[in-house]
Parts: sequence; C-alpha cells; structure tokens
Amino acid sequence: MQTDKIRKIVGVILLVSLMSLGFVKEVKEYVKLPNNMSVFESQHVSVQSSIPVNATQDAEEAFTVQKNSDGKTLDVHGKKAGEGAVVFDLAGFPVKKIGVNVLPDFKVIPGGQSIGVKLNTLGVLVVGHHQINTPEGKKSPGEIAGVQVGDIITNINGTKIEQMSDVTPFIQNAGKTGEPLDLVLTREETEVKTKLYPLKDENDRSFRIGLYIRDSAAGIGTMTFYDPKSKKYGALGHVISDMDTKKPIVVEDGQIVRSTVTSIEKGSNGNPGEKLARFSGDREVIGNITRNSPFGIFGELNQDISNGVNDEALPIALSNEVKEGPAKILTVVNNDKVEEFEVEVVSSVPQKFPATKGMVIKITDEKLLDKTGGIVQGMSGSPIIQNGKVIGAVTHVFVNDPTSGYGVHIEWMLNEAGIDIYSKQKQKVS
Repeated sequence: MQTDKIRKIVGVILLVSLMSLGFVKEVKEYVKLPNNMSVFESQHVSVQSSIPVNATQDAEEAFTVQKNSDGKTLDVHGKKAGEGAVVFDLAGFPVKKIGVNVLPDFKVIPGGQSIGVKLNTLGVLVVGHHQINTPEGKKSPGEIAGVQVGDIITNINGTKIEQMSDVTPFIQNAGKTGEPLDLVLTREETEVKTKLYPLKDENDRSFRIGLYIRDSAAGIGTMTFYDPKSKKYGALGHVISDMDTKKPIVVEDGQIVRSTVTSIEKGSNGNPGEKLARFSGDREVIGNITRNSPFGIFGELNQDISNGVNDEALPIALSNEVKEGPAKILTVVNNDKVEEFEVEVVSSVPQKFPATKGMVIKITDEKLLDKTGGIVQGMSGSPIIQNGKVIGAVTHVFVNDPTSGYGVHIEWMLNEAGIDIYSKQKQKVS
C-alpha cells in the first residue's frame, strides 16, 4: 500500500512538471517553430528565435545548419535536392523536429513590360438582355428561354459556336422556319439546354434573339515573369472578369502583344487611377493565353522579351521567405520604358496553400507617387523584387488608399503557369 501511495505521489509530481513545462518560455518558443521548411540549392533560410537555439541535422548531403553569432538565428543552407530534418533541443532534450526540403535551383526572368491582352471566350458570352418590339409589346426571346447574363452559348442545333458570326445564320433560318434554336449553355461550370424562339423586330423586320453577346475581350496589364527554359509566363496576378457580367472570362485561347502607355489617370482616395495604353502599332503577337485564373493569365511566349532594367534570371522566394521591409517593383508609366520603383512590404502571410492577397505593399517611391498617386489599374502584374529575389506581383489597389494594395506570392503564379518547382526534388527522393 505504501509503495502504491508513493507511486501515485511521484506520478502526480511528474504530471504537474510536464504540464508546467508547457508554460516555460523556451518550450513555447520551440513549439512555435514551423513543422516544415523548404530551401533552394545554393540558398539559405533563416530560423529566428528570441531564445538561444541548438539544433542537429540528419541529412548533411542535402543541407547544412549554421548558428549565427547572436546564438538565436539558425541558417539552413541548401546543398543538394533532397529531404532531411533539423532537431532542436532544450538542455540536451529534443523538443522540436522540422522537416527540410531542399529544392533544385530555379530562376525566372522578371517582367515589368506593359502588355496588351486579347481573350477569346469558349463560345459566345451573354452580357445582357435586349428587348425587341413585337405586336404583343417588348419582349426578349433569350430571357423567355431562360438564358441568363453570364451564360456561354457553346452549341446551337448541334453545331459548335466559336464566334458571334456563327450565330446569325441560325437566327435567320429559325425565323423563316418557325423552328426553335436548340441551345447548349455553360452556366457556372454546368451544362444547360433550352429552346429559344427568335422574334421579328417590328422596327427593322429582322429576327432577333434578344441577347447581347460577345466573343472576345481586350485590355492591358503587366508581365510578371517568364521561365527562360520553357518560355512559360505569368502576368496580371488576378483573374480577368467581363466588364458587364463581372464574372471570370472562360478562355478558349488568347494572345498577348506589346502595348504602349499613353497617359496616366492619377489615383486618389475613393477613385483608383488607371494606365491608358494602346496596343503597339505592329500588333505582333508575343505569346498565347491558355489560362485565366484567380492568379493571373498564363501561357507561353514565342520569343524572348526584354525589360531593359533587369534581364538576368533571378531566384524566387517562397512565401515563408518574404519579409516586411523594402522591396522594388518593375513597371511602365511612360511609353514602353520599364522602370524600377521603391515599395515596402507592409505584411506577408507565409501561405501553405495557393491563395491570393498574400502580401500588402505600399508605394514609397516619390517619383511614382507623383506620377500615378500609387497603384493604378494596368499596374497589376508588376513583379515585386526583394533582396534580389522575385517574391510576387502587384494585384489590387486599396480604393480608399491608392498608395497601398495587395500582392500575390510568386510560387502560386508559377503553379498556375504549370511550373512545378518541387517536381525534380520529388523525383530525386523517389
């Protein structure tokens, strides 16, 4: 009995000790450390703590660990693509293990050029209803058939529809025969079928379907990066939506051309500014567009392009490497000249999964502020560079503070471009 009592007392003491350990500052600091980190070959990632750090590694061929002179910063240096772990200890006892992924070196050429964008939709996009005059009053055949703004007409009477001119012959034929149009629509990623009866407009005696449609969209933006090996590129940093429906444009294909900035409408509180630009005179296509996503537009260039400021391939920074502090952006505010401007990274979220708005940036360059008032429409996609690395792109402006706005991390744009920076590392490990 006495022995059991002693065991219980010792157990309680141990339990209380372990529970107390959780409140020790040093233990809390170690628990806060990330569970995993990634680093590129020939680069390093710093792990900082407010307390002295001690660590050992289990994969010297993949990376090395070096403690800085302050005793509270640990540098993990990538050597060779592979995996391993760093074990942190407290008073000789292991308290935290961090997995380390060493990725193959990867570099991109930063952009900054002003580009013209032309998107061709998948089918024809319905952007509005049109009321026509009939003997029974004003009616919209499209509205009667249940066609909604934002729908995409992809097929009529079993024939694929690719452009607006494809629609007209069907309308006139249906008007003459009295037969309805069998429409196939894409609506919110679902297929919808309906029958539409064209009606004759009393004003011009022509048959109408009562719909405003469009088969392409155009605009301007800024190139963010391209991969010198594959020629894959990313631009804009945000999705292109139709100006009427406010919905993302479903792209079948598209092209990018060079553009020239003609003037700037300066931004102010409550009134975002805008770059006014035109497609360059030669209209030479410099690349295609295969994807329009929340992270920008993507495709392949058919030629190398130069910004004249920094045409050397630069390494990229993963989201966990981006720090608050000074950075630079590359963009055009006059003609086609790319210039470098000072900005500040106000905050950055070390995102584990693809997401937009990963950074908040503020324009600090007096020259740019004087010219534009801050971030303006058309500046989206301007690459952000920090400590010699491409960290992301400008995306949105704060309406009530045009000097500030959001940025997207470069690793998510690379992913959307079809560039897997982790693939070679996975292959080597397997």
